[in-house]
Amino acid sequence: MSTCDTLTANASAGAAPALRAVDCLANEAAASAFGRLFGAAGAMGPALTILLTLYIVFFALSLLTGRSRIGISALTPRMLTLGLVLTFATSWAAYQGVVWNLATGAPDQLAGAMTGVSGPATQMFADKLDIIFAAIEQASDQARNNAPVVADASAAVVTARVAAQGTFSPDNLIWLAAVLLLLGTVGLLVTARIALAVLLAVGPVFVVLALFDGTRGLFVGWLRGAVMTAMVPLFVVVGGGISLELMVPVIGNLAGDTGIDARAAMALFLIASVHMALMGMVMKVAGSMVAAWQVFGLAPAIGEQGREGTSGHDRSAPAALSGPQPMASPSLSRRTLIAAPAVMPTGGPESGVISTRSTRTVIAATPPISATLPSTPARRARGIGSRFAAQPYRSREMMR
Repeated sequence: MSTCDTLTANASAGAAPALRAVDCLANEAAASAFGRLFGAAGAMGPALTILLTLYIVFFALSLLTGRSRIGISALTPRMLTLGLVLTFATSWAAYQGVVWNLATGAPDQLAGAMTGVSGPATQMFADKLDIIFAAIEQASDQARNNAPVVADASAAVVTARVAAQGTFSPDNLIWLAAVLLLLGTVGLLVTARIALAVLLAVGPVFVVLALFDGTRGLFVGWLRGAVMTAMVPLFVVVGGGISLELMVPVIGNLAGDTGIDARAAMALFLIASVHMALMGMVMKVAGSMVAAWQVFGLAPAIGEQGREGTSGHDRSAPAALSGPQPMASPSLSRRTLIAAPAVMPTGGPESGVISTRSTRTVIAATPPISATLPSTPARRARGIGSRFAAQPYRSREMMR
């Protein structure tokens, strides 16, 4: 007979007994799964031995090939990783005392410190939910008893009256609000507890995968999922406590003299709907928080690898653009100098004047423009053709 049979039989009595039964079943299932996987006669025992052998062989090969060395800085991380993996994969006492208690107990204690309750905060929150549901049921029964009774009312008349009220009648609204509150509190807590129990039950397998670089990403993903599901009760208890405080005065005004107060029923439905939206926002925020966690440097945040690849591509683009470009051809400039005519007198008194005119054309070659190319440092070793230095461009002058 299982120790959880009594709790399971009373799980339908309310929210608090249901959570106690789920916690007991989750702990028992995780312990049983750990024993079947890595216990004395576990199915994964030979696989663990093979993986540890491969780990030692790969380390020995890295030492032989010179990719690793024997030193404190190189051996300490490897020996620490190997010791932690062996401890948490082969000992249920260590796994339960550290991983299980940290994942299930730390958020609960933090929620208790924030709400100011003594004891398990989740169980206290579940007890408050049972009180809220009992008050809604009592208000509904009291309003039904206070409603005016029509004499000689047949079943057909009562059915027609209920149909005339519609789906969103005050009586239906309070039960819809109760269902939304139940799904946003107990349903979310139970789902998170079951998901966390499944992740922790298969946790030793992912702990072993942390040995190798190729499979370490699976361990990181498992750890992120476990942390996310462990934080859900913290947000549910803290956020749900505010919603319950808002519901208490509304539930007190549900029962009226002639039935259920329509305004109070609408307010209760609105608070329950807002609580459901709050829980959806909480799950999204928890996912964003866990996605940005780098897991002690074991893996980058989600999306960081894509950003690094894009930035590397952007950095290589200027290098490709600044590659060898065709040299500009030397340009020729031509200048023509025309001298003013010179007048030279002759010896005779009646002799004429002799004028001369000289023209000089200068053709100069301009070296290619290399300002657009980046300057490259001098190389230590040059090729054979480097001994033949390029001749400087010389300007030529032509006299004509």
